[in-house]
Amino acid sequence: MSPASHEENPTQPESAAEEVQQTAGETVAADAADAGTEAADAAPEAADAADEQPAEAEQAKPARRRSAAGSGEADRPAAARGGRGTRSAAKATAKKDRPAAASTEVQVELPAEVFDATVNVPLIHQVVVAQQAAARQGTHATKTRGEVRGGGRKPYRQKGTGRARQGSVRAPQFTGGGIVHGPVSRSHAQKTPKKMKAAALRGALSDRARHGLVQVVSGFVDGELPKTADAVSVLSAVTGAAAGASTVRVVADSSDQLTGKSLRNARGVHLIDPGQLNTYDVLTNDRVIFTRAAYESFVARTGAAGGQEER
Repeated sequence: MSPASHEENPTQPESAAEEVQQTAGETVAADAADAGTEAADAAPEAADAADEQPAEAEQAKPARRRSAAGSGEADRPAAARGGRGTRSAAKATAKKDRPAAASTEVQVELPAEVFDATVNVPLIHQVVVAQQAAARQGTHATKTRGEVRGGGRKPYRQKGTGRARQGSVRAPQFTGGGIVHGPVSRSHAQKTPKKMKAAALRGALSDRARHGLVQVVSGFVDGELPKTADAVSVLSAVTGAAAGASTVRVVADSSDQLTGKSLRNARGVHLIDPGQLNTYDVLTNDRVIFTRAAYESFVARTGAAGGQEER
């Protein structure tokens, strides 16, 4: 190449190496320009996709709500859908809303000869011990040497053995022998006069009445059908304590089946007929509650006995 031609084309590379570098630079620049163009084209598409996703989510949520509403389960009340938990909650609410039973306590003037008598503690102790003794079966017994089986033959000869003389292997000193002075079947009943029993009962009732633990009610259940819940509510209202917090002796006539069936399974409640009320039952319970009919029957019987005793 001549010097003249070199001067006419000043941008032409001087060597092959420079030509290669120039070509590579142009290629990299072209690629960068193409990448920028693609990125610029992709940015609007990504923005459009981001805008479309919330719209799709908003459309999906109402669709699920519409499906639930269409099935009718969301609009139905909890009680209509049923279920053990729902029924239990409904029962608890109904029980809570049930009005409390009003006290049917009757204000009566307790006769002084029955409920304000002198308390004789030794007499009460004697009567209670006699009552507990009469309740014993008395069937305990042991066998003497004449009742034990076996031992009829003399175990060894009388003399010459160097041992103590023995006549039977069922003697008390042998294993399997009879028992000496053991218990025998007998009655433990003690003879207690009726006046002593009546005086002890009056003393026990007087002690309870002085502390306000003797009460009279007109009844426990309204209507003709037994109802344990109503009877227990009346007891709680009269005593002022929760059911089962204390033991109560309820005195009701044996013919009063309504009261008997209503309270026979109540916790802490013991039923008794007025003719069977005794000192031990009064002392072993915190309260004594009479029905009106039982109270009148008991006072008529006990008051008459007290009047005869005074004469």
